[in-house]
Amino acid sequence: MSFDTPPLTPPLAVFNEFQLSMNTTARKPKQFWQRPTFIALFTLVVVSIYVLLVSQPSLSPIKLPQGSDKSLTGMAAERLTRLSEKAHRLAAVHRKRPQGTTTSTSEADVATDTLPPLQFTPEQELAAVTTFLASLPQNVIPSNIDPHKPIDPELVLDFDTKSPQALTEVAQLEHDAWIHYPVVLYAKMHSPLSRDLEKIILDLNLLPGPAIIPVEYRPDEEVLKPLLQRLTGVEELPILLIGGKIIGTPQEVKYMHSKGDLARAVTQAGAVVDGVKKKKGRKH
Repeated sequence: MSFDTPPLTPPLAVFNEFQLSMNTTARKPKQFWQRPTFIALFTLVVVSIYVLLVSQPSLSPIKLPQGSDKSLTGMAAERLTRLSEKAHRLAAVHRKRPQGTTTSTSEADVATDTLPPLQFTPEQELAAVTTFLASLPQNVIPSNIDPHKPIDPELVLDFDTKSPQALTEVAQLEHDAWIHYPVVLYAKMHSPLSRDLEKIILDLNLLPGPAIIPVEYRPDEEVLKPLLQRLTGVEELPILLIGGKIIGTPQEVKYMHSKGDLARAVTQAGAVVDGVKKKKGRKH
């Protein structure tokens, strides 16, 4: 290497040209810098307008499913809008399920809703009312009912009248009523005829014993009298039922007793004549 070689420095002309260009750039007017700034701001405004106006529907909240509770607000509504697509389908299927098509947990409720209200036949009503009154002395017919119309089954029945088995249970009650109470006397204690019938029945020593209901001493007398008249067709007390049927007027019953026909009718209804004496004799 020769020491006579000049040092590696840029030519003076090149250095001078670079310095001149830098000075020229630094001296450019403000209009040169304002233009790109304006373009950037304009672009930002355009993008903001697009986001706020053009794409607004995409930012709106998800609508609640049709038929949902419109009172849901706040967190509850937000939670509902986040349901998955599968959950929405299940909810729609549940809402559209035909009446009578139920899950296992709600089958009884839907079946109950589709059943017509339980209504008595006159025979069923008489059996239900008699069982209700004879079973407990404190059972009374409400004073606010209309005795000239069929009574509400719920007032005298001790089972669910809206269950699918209600009709079957009422039919069974009608059958059982006259087995438990084969002889029923709706009595008027101040009537000589009523006292005569009561004595005749008691002298038969029936088993099961007769159900004697003193109507005039009851708090529901004013309702019970027209109710019995509607159901039996008998206008005046006493009313004697044997096997749930009217067998005649008090005078006719007395005549039947004198001929032995009353004892036979009572036996056919399921009561045992002199049954109380026979039961006592077995105990001895």
